[in-house]
Amino acid sequence: MSEPTLNYVQCPDAVAGPAQGHRMAYWQWGNPQGRHVVLCVHGLSRQGRDFDVLAQALCARGGPEIRVVCPDVVGRGQSDWLQDPMGYQIPQYAADMLQLLKQLQPGTLDWVGTSMGGLIGLVVSGQPEVALPVPVRRLVLNDVGPTIEWQALQRIGQYLGLPVRFSSLQQAADALWLLSSSFGPHTQAQWLALTRPMLKPAPDGSGALVLHYDPAIAVAFRTLTPESAVQGEALLWHLYAQIQADILLTRGAQSDLLSHATAQGMLARNEKARLVEFEGVGHAPTFIADGQVNAVASFLLV
Repeated sequence: MSEPTLNYVQCPDAVAGPAQGHRMAYWQWGNPQGRHVVLCVHGLSRQGRDFDVLAQALCARGGPEIRVVCPDVVGRGQSDWLQDPMGYQIPQYAADMLQLLKQLQPGTLDWVGTSMGGLIGLVVSGQPEVALPVPVRRLVLNDVGPTIEWQALQRIGQYLGLPVRFSSLQQAADALWLLSSSFGPHTQAQWLALTRPMLKPAPDGSGALVLHYDPAIAVAFRTLTPESAVQGEALLWHLYAQIQADILLTRGAQSDLLSHATAQGMLARNEKARLVEFEGVGHAPTFIADGQVNAVASFLLV
């Protein structure tokens, strides 16, 4: 299978308002009836096609029982935009994933979460009272943990939601590489493949390209303060310690978001966790390089 199928799930709005809910898109790879679901959830300003290489590798190695599902978190990609921008926060995202899992009805459930997607997985997996079709069996937290370095949040805030336009795919790829070179080495073809789903035609019909996400995802993000971030850490550490799934922590060795000290603390706070670090990579590994794909696939396909 060289291309995934595009599907949708209807989700309620967590923030009260006039809207009657929203649609979340998700990309599905492998056997549509596969009972072993690997849910891959992307980072803050990304989208579900980030996992194309990993998804194809998992399907090729895992056989007919594997189904890899890669949602476009609301406000991104092919998903609807929220009427209330304050809804762009973890509680809404987690509720949407629960709605998706209710629709998928997996027999076995694994979760791969990059950055924001990892935080969503941490919140869902760390609450035993959450009604999941089945518990999360294996959880990959990609370059994220309960403590996030404030300097990294400031860096992200400098570009998130800015109204940028591009005249071509190549121009967009070059511009996005300046922001994302911490992802580590990629060939030109790999980077173009990662860039293409990040873009859509400008709505004015000019032929220009714009980013795929709702600029309003920056509204709630910019309400973060160092004080509120510290307050949230305590809850996240509590939830992390409660996770019963086997945990693989993947970290870019040069990450500015997940520190080495935090990663070591995560190993100490949950005995089911193990750590793999990738040299020459910052925030965050893309699971395109063979070594990264193999690390995740060998953890999940057992």
